[in-house]
Parts: sequence; C-alpha cells; structure tokens
Amino acid sequence: MTRSTRIALVTCREVRETGYDRDLPVLAKAVEKAGAEAVVVCWDDPDVEWGGFDLAVIRSTWDYSWRAAEFVAWAERCGAATTLANPAEVVRWNTDKRYLGDLAAAGVPVVDTRYLAPGDPVDPAAGLPADHEYVVKPTSGAGARYAARYTPDEHDTAVRHLERMHAEGLTAMVQPYIRSIDTAGERALQFVGGRLLHAIRKGAVLEPGTAYDEDKVPHPQLQVWEPTPAELAVAERALAAVPDAPELLYARVDLVDGDDGAPRVMELELVEPNLFLFLHPASAPVVAEAIVKAAAR
Repeated sequence: MTRSTRIALVTCREVRETGYDRDLPVLAKAVEKAGAEAVVVCWDDPDVEWGGFDLAVIRSTWDYSWRAAEFVAWAERCGAATTLANPAEVVRWNTDKRYLGDLAAAGVPVVDTRYLAPGDPVDPAAGLPADHEYVVKPTSGAGARYAARYTPDEHDTAVRHLERMHAEGLTAMVQPYIRSIDTAGERALQFVGGRLLHAIRKGAVLEPGTAYDEDKVPHPQLQVWEPTPAELAVAERALAAVPDAPELLYARVDLVDGDDGAPRVMELELVEPNLFLFLHPASAPVVAEAIVKAAAR
C-alpha cells in the first residue's frame, strides 16, 4: 500500500486551543479532499517528527513575534528535515520588517520607514512634519503588537513606548501615519503559487489614543475587495523583489494609498499571513490543491 502524502499545517498552541484561526479546519478539510493527509501541529511541539511529513506549511504561528529568534531557528531545523513553505530563508528575511528597506532599494513603493535600534537616539518625530501623526511599532510584530499611533502632542508618551521596546531588546520602526487608512482602509492581496488568489479590505487598526500595550482588533471591518490594476502591479513588484527569487507557496501584500493617491506597500507577509478564506470560501480548494502539488515536488 502506498503511503499517503502527509502535510503538516503548522500553528501555535494558543490558536489551536482557542480555535482563533477560522481558516485552519477549513483548509485541513480541503487538503484531505485534495487527496493528502492533513495534520495540524504546533511549531514548538518537541514531539513532532518533521521528517515524517512531505511538506510543512506555516499557517497561524501567530505567537512567533514574541520569540522571533527561536522561531527562525525552528524554521531552519524544519526546513532541513522536510520541505517548508515558505522556505526558511524567506522566514529569516521576512520576520524582520527591515525588509521594507530592501524593497525600497529595489524600487518598490513602500511606506517611508525609519528604524531605531536599542542604543539609538530616542526621538520618534525626527524628520517628520511638525503637524503629522506617526506610528511606532517593533520590526518583529504581528496583530499590531506594541504598535501605536501618536500625534505631535504625544511625544513624551511615544518616547516611553520606544524606551520600553529598547529595554526589551526590540528594534523600533517609525512611520508617518498614512491618512488615507482612515477613509480608504488597507487592502490585502493574497497570492498562491505566484498568482493572485483574492483580496480583502480592512479598516484602520490603530485608533487614536489606544496605548501600544492594549489589545487591538487586527482586521476590523473586513470586506471582499477587487484590486485595482495599480494595486496588483505594486504587489507583483514587491513579490518580484524578494531576495534570490524563492518559490513562494503563499504571500500577502498589504497596501495603503500614499498622499499622492498611489498604492504603497505597508507590509509583505510571507511567513504566516491570514488568507481570509472565510471571506472567500471558493479559494479553499485552490489553496489546498497548490499545497498538495507542492508536497509532491
């Protein structure tokens, strides 16, 4: 009897216990229907034999940003034992949002970003217009963790925010707050196998006055979105700029409109992006077939 293809759908303990990832059971069922065995496992479970899978697909490992170095080390071990999607070198590059600098250097329009590492001068508003709001967040983060939006009058609070992050060894990133988010929201374009799968739009995540250490709703006011040609073009430029042109099983490109009205990359999610299959149920079998195909290579 031929052994069936075994695929690990990788999550974290909190998500598995709470069922917070609404897509995970749907995707597991779709993979089974596509002819493979789907096993939901936690990335930090010491009892998992990664070599027993034909493919490990990172899905809702949404605690990784608290343990980024440990997570990257796991990805490298897992990628040495089996095929990992996306590959460990992509995980290493994409878990640190300083990748935005690489995209900018490649000519991709991105949100202007300044980085402040521990030991750097703590002045979040340096170089920004005196009347402009700005955002402070860590270079390794998910779900708006440790992120906050500040007005010029909140400078002292922003400095304390930076000092807290630096005390924890975190590098901060400072960006001008993109005003269009409050009206046009953010758009997220999902890709599978290098092709556009679908897109969503969400409202503003960072509300004025919300402290950096408060919980936020990471995807408010979700709705189905049809991307414009300009949005698709920028997203494809971002994917083409990933170093060494790796094969990506999945990707999500988050876009906002700059002051000129043109789309800019806010984030390029190549590690564990929410694909919002619950908004696009017809996409589940497409993703599952791509996963099974990748496992057979």
